[in-house]
Amino acid sequence: MVDDPAVVREVLLQPETFRPDNAVLAHTPLSVKALRVLSAVGFALPPTLANNAGTSHRPIRAAVARFFSPARVAAVEPLARELNTARVTAAEAALATGAEVDLVQAIAAEPPALVLLHLLGLEHVDVPALKAWSLDSLELFWGTPDEDRQLELAHSAAEFYAWLRARTTAARRTPTTDLFGVLVQLGLTDEEVCAVGYFLLIAGQETTTQLISTAFLQALGTQLTPADLVEHVLRTSSSVPTWRRVTATPTTLGTTTLPAQAPLLLTLTNQGGPADLAFGQGIHRCLGATLTRLEARVALECAHELLGRIRLVEEPPMIELLSFRAPKRLRAVTDGNTGDN
Repeated sequence: MVDDPAVVREVLLQPETFRPDNAVLAHTPLSVKALRVLSAVGFALPPTLANNAGTSHRPIRAAVARFFSPARVAAVEPLARELNTARVTAAEAALATGAEVDLVQAIAAEPPALVLLHLLGLEHVDVPALKAWSLDSLELFWGTPDEDRQLELAHSAAEFYAWLRARTTAARRTPTTDLFGVLVQLGLTDEEVCAVGYFLLIAGQETTTQLISTAFLQALGTQLTPADLVEHVLRTSSSVPTWRRVTATPTTLGTTTLPAQAPLLLTLTNQGGPADLAFGQGIHRCLGATLTRLEARVALECAHELLGRIRLVEEPPMIELLSFRAPKRLRAVTDGNTGDN
């Protein structure tokens, strides 16, 4: 465990010594049955973005970064506001009837996915399926599922990967300017294209949903402005509280001597460090940092009045994974409604 923000930054800025090879490995070793399900669709996550410290990282990152340029991110704010406003309005209408509303599913869940798909140029995507695939994959690779649960999650991950394969095949057949078309034109293999898509389509929206869900929860007990609340959450309770690295060779970190292949778990939040640490540092810093801040701020601005008029009917159950943490749901009723406890 590495908790000191200065030491965490030191590790992240030395990817040749503290490699990202274990960044997306399964935290709980996968069972033979789960591996067979994944193997049946050719599931593979070769080094591309988060798990890549080699020479191929820079061109892949540059190609993806163009989708998240400052101008493109700024231009997407009206869409984010429109999507959030519509969902807040629907939630308010439901609450007005005395109904209970889950703020995660009703408001926080879909806008980040729809914004991401817009930026990546991807159309005809089943968003509820993408959200389910994302949560299942996070649990499969960063959770502690038993063998039966692993098998369920592996089927979901395989379904997602098969979809990624189909989009990649289509992009090879008919050139496009969307994410898959750009990656194909870059000369990546099918497995590399799918690996980029797998990571980006999960990390690019599910972690934002989780950040917004955490911000909604904290907004119930604070007077901070939306922008200040986003920074507070990033500093203290980010949806990505930890990340992994592994030593390439024997090395010393602080006063600790580490052998080669020593796994490290870096604390990115809740240690009083800067908010930017939540997005990583160096060559693997989150490409969507500016977008995430924008989306969380807009969600809080749109939901500000609603959040001042509701109360939760239960202590929120949490998503508790190695590197992901957020409320699983936020069941709310209008303040003053007795609800169903």
